[in-house]
Amino acid sequence: MSDTFRWSCEQNRQEEAGRYGNAGLARMDSRSNNLPVELTVGSYRMHFRAMESVRLPAYAGSAWRGALGHALRRLFCVTRKDDCAACLLYRACGYAYVFETPPPLETGKLRKYPAAPHPFVLMPGSVGGMAPAGSLFVLGLSLFGRGNDFLPYFIHALAQAAGRGIGGQRHRLQLERVEQCAPDGEKWFSIYDGDGACRALPPAVPVPPPLPETVSVELETPLRVKCEGSVLGPETFSFGAFFSNLLRRISLLTYFHGETPLETDFKGLVAAARAIEIQDRVLEWFDWKRYSSRQGQEMKLGGMLGQFRLRGADIAPFWPYLWLGQFVHAGAVTTMGLGRYRLIMQEHNLPEARFGWQTSDGMEVEA
Repeated sequence: MSDTFRWSCEQNRQEEAGRYGNAGLARMDSRSNNLPVELTVGSYRMHFRAMESVRLPAYAGSAWRGALGHALRRLFCVTRKDDCAACLLYRACGYAYVFETPPPLETGKLRKYPAAPHPFVLMPGSVGGMAPAGSLFVLGLSLFGRGNDFLPYFIHALAQAAGRGIGGQRHRLQLERVEQCAPDGEKWFSIYDGDGACRALPPAVPVPPPLPETVSVELETPLRVKCEGSVLGPETFSFGAFFSNLLRRISLLTYFHGETPLETDFKGLVAAARAIEIQDRVLEWFDWKRYSSRQGQEMKLGGMLGQFRLRGADIAPFWPYLWLGQFVHAGAVTTMGLGRYRLIMQEHNLPEARFGWQTSDGMEVEA
């Protein structure tokens, strides 16, 4: 990775904001919009071309996350120790911050936990199967708070990982370009074409639209939520459990990666969420398993897919968090792309995001 690419990303953010117009592209101030959450989000799409026939499983987030971790470690690690936690540079290392994310020694939260929520989410899509050489694969990437400062490293690491091969068969792909979504969610801009500078836009705090009369929540990838130690299924799923999990995740992301930790009436919000009734519930269980090479065992990571509806008048206190949750995901295993949901309204929907194998006209490849 050239020095030009490595260091030019941040210095070009303000230039690009002016290039595309400051309205909606400059960093939004959530306080001016009366938002309770101040967490900047950068949404990116990475376009890869298959260098050979490639087979990837559906929900290939595990393969991409593993390849990313190895590539980031090769990029950052200078001591080559096997145990990161025993390394002198552990709490000053870029790899450790984005991929291990140990809580700071002086932290007031998660003191007994080895890791905090990571500042990124990968979105490989749900379509797997065989694709011929020359096919296009689109990988989504979201970075949160200070995680956006590491965008050039993510791009370089993912490009290197794809070139070495993804999945058990090590099928190779080549990075062609990277796009970034404007904060209004309506336009994508090219910020990197495979060489030279990364011309990223400023990350922004997602600002929700006006509250609709009704909103449907579509679970696009398996949602795995626990309540009192048990994984919830379609029949036991509740808005209270869903929102409590989401609120905790957003709170931890702002605490460990944002500039301003979330301050709100947590107990009051969670109690109010328990009283919300889900309408038109159409949910099903998706049984998904993956093998963890780090733990040396198969892991069951199934979750729910489907849709449910909420009345706008009921969810006013939760609206900013629900909107932000579309970007940060909910539940477990979010870094692999699970727990992604989309809010569907009559107006102001985020454009449907298509990730995974695509044809030249943007349609998904048949698995």
